[in-house]
Amino acid sequence: MNPQAKLVFTLSLMLGTTITISSNHWLTAWTGLEINTLAILPLISKSHHPRAIEAATKYFLVQATASALVLFSSMTNAWDTGQWDITQLTHPASCLILTSAIAMKLGLVPFHFWFPEVLQGSPLTTGLLLSTFMKLPPIALLFMTSPSLNPMILTAMAILSVALGGWMGLNQTQIRKILAFSSISHLGWMTVIIAYNPKLTLLNFYLYSLMTAAVFLTLNSTKALNLSTLITTWTKAPSLNTMLLLTLLSLAGLPPLTGFLPKWFIIQELTKEDMATAATILSLLSLLNLFFYLRLAYCATITLPPHTTNQMKQWRTSKSISPLVAILITTSIAMLPISPLILYSV
Repeated sequence: MNPQAKLVFTLSLMLGTTITISSNHWLTAWTGLEINTLAILPLISKSHHPRAIEAATKYFLVQATASALVLFSSMTNAWDTGQWDITQLTHPASCLILTSAIAMKLGLVPFHFWFPEVLQGSPLTTGLLLSTFMKLPPIALLFMTSPSLNPMILTAMAILSVALGGWMGLNQTQIRKILAFSSISHLGWMTVIIAYNPKLTLLNFYLYSLMTAAVFLTLNSTKALNLSTLITTWTKAPSLNTMLLLTLLSLAGLPPLTGFLPKWFIIQELTKEDMATAATILSLLSLLNLFFYLRLAYCATITLPPHTTNQMKQWRTSKSISPLVAILITTSIAMLPISPLILYSV
């Protein structure tokens, strides 16, 4: 892709996100969402492969439908209350429609069907944007409207997302699909607490973005797209794979790594809100995620001889760790000791 065009699309992504998260009016928020959608489409389809074109088409159709629902919800609320302010969402039908629209944009169950296919058809760098940066505007809208949304609906969608994300990730061999179902599961943890402590949702999102960025950039360095390729990367970059192992375990939520921090806080907050049953169900369902993360970590650290010419070429290539990847990985696995300070702030 032309560097100037890539710069335009990147700036458009930043502009659309900034407009959405800083707006108080529904029309400007909708405008930012549309700018984001139009800017990411060329980045998804830049390889001109049929799978990439299919992913871009699916993404456009889903996001356009979700944006139309956001606009319809805001218009219904404005018709009833005369208010276009995002925080003044009071009409029950508008709240229900907006919940569906945000769930569709994020990829929550039962609107998850598009996300694994889109992520599988996208390059790793674009997949990183789809998993992290593109989730920020919908989460910002969810944050601003959380007092008006139905907590029971959010809790039900969250539990189903954690269950389906863990269950569907068990039989996958493509790493991007595994990370897609991991994203669905993590979004469930963010959604379940949004109505009770929105700051914990933002903390969970920031830490998830940090760990996911470390994983995607590491996989992009080793060019590993499936488990069979990941197995042959140990001799190519042993230090990088060791750090990838720790990052995957942190993403799984194993103590004492950073990924355990948000889940610990969320379970504590749910218990305080007399939702110990939901906290127990989420804790048990997270074991499904732990299984496929352990499988990924195992594939990243075992050594098998290569079998194809392409893998032989990778086998003989040495890889060094870039400073950005090293900083991301170190932060994503070593942040838990400062948890008392974070707990005091939230």
